[in-house]
Amino acid sequence: MDLTGKLLIAMPGMGDPRFDRSVIFMCSHDTDGAMGLIVNKPADLRLAELLEQMDLACKDPAVAKSPVRFGGPVETGRGFVLHSSDYAANLHSLKVSDGFSMTATLDILEDIANGRGPARKALMLGYSGWGPGQLEAEISDNGWLTADADSDLVFNTPDGDKWEAALKTLGIDALLLSASAGHA
Repeated sequence: MDLTGKLLIAMPGMGDPRFDRSVIFMCSHDTDGAMGLIVNKPADLRLAELLEQMDLACKDPAVAKSPVRFGGPVETGRGFVLHSSDYAANLHSLKVSDGFSMTATLDILEDIANGRGPARKALMLGYSGWGPGQLEAEISDNGWLTADADSDLVFNTPDGDKWEAALKTLGIDALLLSASAGHA
């Protein structure tokens, strides 16, 4: 199973409040573990505030108002930008799948501040990580559903609507989900 470029959708009652109603874009998944970014949990921070801490001024007021999101509980002081594949950083961008790349270097923030960044972007602090076999066990225990990633859902849907919108891509009504799992 390779979930790179897919979405994880938290099931009700998964037990970890940090992931309650989370939608996670998976940046990598292999036998060594998995890494993803929560795309629907805004942090109490705007891009302008973050850029100001780095002595960067944003030229576009609309971009400056962009939310910074909580990407996950690991390395919460480290920034990650999930973005459209039309942009590649001078230092390093990871092409995750068609339409999605991820950059964790300072040059992307400089480019965003100067209007040269990617067309679509979401900035996160921290990431979500799993050791070998851990994510597979959580999926088996009914903690997560998986779905194809859709750029409109990831980049354009309001954060508060992303969880239900992701479920709808699977034909699932959130009101009909149960927190208990069954195995045949």
